Amino acid sequence: MSAFQAPAGTRDLYGVDAARLEALVARFARRARLAAYGLVVSPMFEDVGVFRRGVGEASEVVTKEMYVFEDKGGRQLALRPEGTASVVRAFVQHRPVVPWKVWYVTPAFRYERPQAGRYRQHHQLGVEALGSADPDLDVEVIALLAGFYEGLGLRRAELRVNSMGDASCMPAYRSVLAAYLGARAGELCAEHKATWERNPLRVLDCKRAPCIAVRAGAPRLADSLCAPCAEHFARVTAGLDALGVGWRRDDFLVRGLDYYTRTTFEFASLALDAAQNGIGGGGRYDGLVEQLGGPATPGIGFGSGIERVLLACEAESLATIGEQPLEVFVVDLTGGGEARDITGELRRAGFSADRAFDDRSLKSQLKHADRSGAQVACIVGPEELATATVTLRRLRLAPGAPGGLGAPGAGSQERIARGALAATLDAWLR
Repeated sequence: MSAFQAPAGTRDLYGVDAARLEALVARFARRARLAAYGLVVSPMFEDVGVFRRGVGEASEVVTKEMYVFEDKGGRQLALRPEGTASVVRAFVQHRPVVPWKVWYVTPAFRYERPQAGRYRQHHQLGVEALGSADPDLDVEVIALLAGFYEGLGLRRAELRVNSMGDASCMPAYRSVLAAYLGARAGELCAEHKATWERNPLRVLDCKRAPCIAVRAGAPRLADSLCAPCAEHFARVTAGLDALGVGWRRDDFLVRGLDYYTRTTFEFASLALDAAQNGIGGGGRYDGLVEQLGGPATPGIGFGSGIERVLLACEAESLATIGEQPLEVFVVDLTGGGEARDITGELRRAGFSADRAFDDRSLKSQLKHADRSGAQVACIVGPEELATATVTLRRLRLAPGAPGGLGAPGAGSQERIARGALAATLDAWLR
């Protein structure tokens, strides 16, 4: 065993696991581009104040889970625990033209107990849209995530939606909720018995049985909404209905971060254990830009944990996310030069191709070809080299591979002119 191991709560991704992550990101990137969201890449660490102000001083993410360190210049920095605050900081710094619609993919770091689909370094996809308070933008953002899950084949992803209100109506709700919790503080979980006064909303987000029981009788956010917030929420839900996005109202959905206003939403996979079934969510954060030193700018976004999404795909027995099979493995018995040239030619033509090295024997190269998962072996021996031909051998059929004329079955082979290689492979594979 190696003297060094991956740190607790982290893991190495390679092979099929890495390919599944890559495929998921590629699908998300395409869907984001279709909705005119451009990629944004921001630093993995920020001044600790970005997250203390942005995520909330009293949030568990900041008080318990954030990785904070001092660099050699004496600056207090933090590894990114979530995606939104860094993107908003970038908006404040660079002041792009609004509406600014961006997507990101990033590792996120939280010191918490590792659990299914959640590691101390996990990976997150997300979008942020800044510069518009239009509830139709809320609909666009929610529908983008719903469409992404639907495109993966997930059929048991339930959308819950709520409104958090705004600065006009939220304080009144907090007061009503605090009075309710104060009368039942002794019934709360051990943690919230001591902390509920500091942030009563956190009790609504608690997943422990005592707080869930107390929450059942708590006052509802919906009963405290001001007229503008109620109208905003009605427009959002009407838009979801118009687009055919299924949803249900959850009066106690507040999520775990302090910056949300008005619309909040979350997708849960009903195929996963209820305590760990959140696969993505977000909401509106109309005051966050100001908290980070920028002008009053509304915004909305979401984050989706890649590991959780992949777990949901597995739970629904979806095989659509995975490693793409290698198309061609070149077997060269003439010294390696032909393998070098043919793999280069095939890659330029858009085929995935690999080869063996170190002048191995035919048996060794074919074994390597089979182990690679390639669909076709392209063999060049002295006779093929002398006649400007190659021998194609079908090793296996990939899922969904074409059949019929021009697409021989596994085990068959054919010698063809070298110049017809790309065209023949196109018929065989595509």
